[in-house]
Amino acid sequence: MTTTTSPPATGAEWVKCSGCARPLYSRRLARDLHVCHECGHHQRLTARARIAQLVDEGSFEEFAPVDVPHDPLGFTDTTPYPDRLERARRDTGEHEGTVSGTAALEGNPLVLLVMDFRFMGGSMGSATGEAVAAAAEEAVSRRLPLVLVTASGGARMQEGALSLLQMARTSQALALVAEAGLLSVCVLTDPTYGGVTASFASLGQVLVAESGASVGFAGRRVIQQTVPQELPEQFQKAEYLLEHGLVDRVESRERLRPLLAKLLKLHRPAAPAGGIPAPRRSGTTTSAVVAPSAGGAAPDAWDVVRAARHPERPTTLDYLDLAFDDFVELHGDRAHGDDPAIVAGVASLAGRPVVVVGHQKGHDTRELVARNFGMPHPEGYRKAMRLFAHAERTGMPLVTLVDTPGAYPGVAAEERGQSIAIAEAIARSSRLRVPVVSVVTGEGGSGGALALATGDRMLLMRNAFFSVISPEGCAAILWRDAQAAPQAARALRVTAADLVGLGVADGVVPEPEGGAHADPEAAAGLLGSSVAEALDELCALDVDELLRRRSARLRGMGSGRGVA
Repeated sequence: MTTTTSPPATGAEWVKCSGCARPLYSRRLARDLHVCHECGHHQRLTARARIAQLVDEGSFEEFAPVDVPHDPLGFTDTTPYPDRLERARRDTGEHEGTVSGTAALEGNPLVLLVMDFRFMGGSMGSATGEAVAAAAEEAVSRRLPLVLVTASGGARMQEGALSLLQMARTSQALALVAEAGLLSVCVLTDPTYGGVTASFASLGQVLVAESGASVGFAGRRVIQQTVPQELPEQFQKAEYLLEHGLVDRVESRERLRPLLAKLLKLHRPAAPAGGIPAPRRSGTTTSAVVAPSAGGAAPDAWDVVRAARHPERPTTLDYLDLAFDDFVELHGDRAHGDDPAIVAGVASLAGRPVVVVGHQKGHDTRELVARNFGMPHPEGYRKAMRLFAHAERTGMPLVTLVDTPGAYPGVAAEERGQSIAIAEAIARSSRLRVPVVSVVTGEGGSGGALALATGDRMLLMRNAFFSVISPEGCAAILWRDAQAAPQAARALRVTAADLVGLGVADGVVPEPEGGAHADPEAAAGLLGSSVAEALDELCALDVDELLRRRSARLRGMGSGRGVA
């Protein structure tokens, strides 16, 4: 909490930062969105102040306060529960611990609910449960995204088991929003704990933690009193959660509004199952995908392998920057960690919102090491599956960009279920009810690549390759000589032309003269056009036909049967 004092000489109002305890001039603090300019600490906001910061001025239309029975237990500790409620209403000016309504954010309509920690510590009782459920129902009824801003110490003990059951009530509410194919975003602010964290606050399709926020199930003091163990210094802080894959993003207060606006824009309008319709692109009528023989004789397989591994070849992040618009990266598998070898998020391609998932390598030793050379751990594939599910719920097509020597084969990966994660990713993408287009942009190594390359279309860039094993690995096993890698590459038939001929790939994305690394912008333009063209065709299909064709494609692999 902040305290205010007025220096007698000037009469100006000052507040003390609750982070560093320095005195701050209140008008400057307000201009800085109540973030300390000295230490960066985010002061707690009232629900009304939060709404004013987030939404367009004058756009908020408040829902009527919920009417639920008060004091169902006849509870009294040192003070009767009705007296506590009355005091909280008098002190805060609010009827309960939430404020909700409809609003617009940079012109994007939404349903918004904000919790106020001042009202009995933001504790969740029946009134809060009803407010969350009602907000979710309004979102579904009006086909609007739902944004929830949380601040809570947990369940309201004065309502006993009825308070506990609000966890089920609110969890179901978020599940219904997801089933309706609508976006839900939970903004976790300081503090968010207990039954709120263990229910609706963790069920948003996108979880954003405000910088420095403390978020967890049990608080530090409870943990230390219950379990005799030392806690890390940054334990349960927003940044700690991001590192452990538990939230999608950590944002400073000034960046919350632009981020939410971009997310709302990318998810508008809500799509029916089967994809977000988008106008066909005007302009060129020639196919962006070329025949394997286009551009002269097919390159030698070993030359392709070397080109695919060129250190300056564009990465997934390069293509996201050059070929896509409005990319918002989402992090974490919500269970263990955030794997930097997999990049995932939502973006726009040729005016169509899409979900994008891709392997990420790097251009120098430092980045390659940080990204584990593009070799994912199980949490990377589980992050990918989380985005697969997001694509299906929201009706967005899925685009995957493949560039990996293979899945990481280390001890930790095995212990966390590497094979299971790959198998589940392949199975999940094979049945997604939205179009799936995969582009092998560099290396396509084994099952680690196939986990992101199972869908309706597989395209290979001209200087990319796709193989059951690396040429070096094949040479070492079968030739018993790694130096035979060029011979193995040719025997494995790994090039785009080979794979189209085998029926594994569906087309070849051309590259500029000298390869993608020679002109990344031109390469990105060719990739973007090829994917957009494929999506134009696939998004025109209804879901049943899409799944039928995909099933036939996969069923016929290696059997000599064509797609019906």
